Amino acid sequence: MNADATIRRMTEKDLDAVAAIEERTFALPWSRESLRKDLMENPCARYLVAERAGEIIAYAGVWIILDEGHITNIAVDQAERGRGIGKAITAALLQYAANLGARYLTLEVRVSNEAALRLYRSLGFIKVGVRKKYYEDNGEDGYIMVCDRLPEPQADFEEAETVRA
Repeated sequence: MNADATIRRMTEKDLDAVAAIEERTFALPWSRESLRKDLMENPCARYLVAERAGEIIAYAGVWIILDEGHITNIAVDQAERGRGIGKAITAALLQYAANLGARYLTLEVRVSNEAALRLYRSLGFIKVGVRKKYYEDNGEDGYIMVCDRLPEPQADFEEAETVRA
């Protein structure tokens, strides 16, 4: 990834930029309000953004439930694709999920999305099934992929929501 880009936790002030990337990326994008509700009201949801020079260039989200994580969306702005940002933010999301106690992650991806399939395979995801006609815009099937080779949790990880027993 470009050295001048940083990955950090998404905040409410990032919503306009993230919603714009979502709109430019997906045939059926989540609305800004759906993104806001997930970010601010869903205790299972966590989002990261990649930022360069104060501009959001990518984002990624995951829902963590006990030891399972489900990747909701990963999007890199069109002008930034092919520079390793997608891989960097996805790898950061895997580390973040591991830090939060996830032992494996799942996702769905269009069967025609070769770039995403290559990315996910490079990070240890494997295809485990197919959701027939999963994508509502065109009825395309979606592969179900799983990664159970997450990085080791970082011992010093802590955030405001960290619960200590």
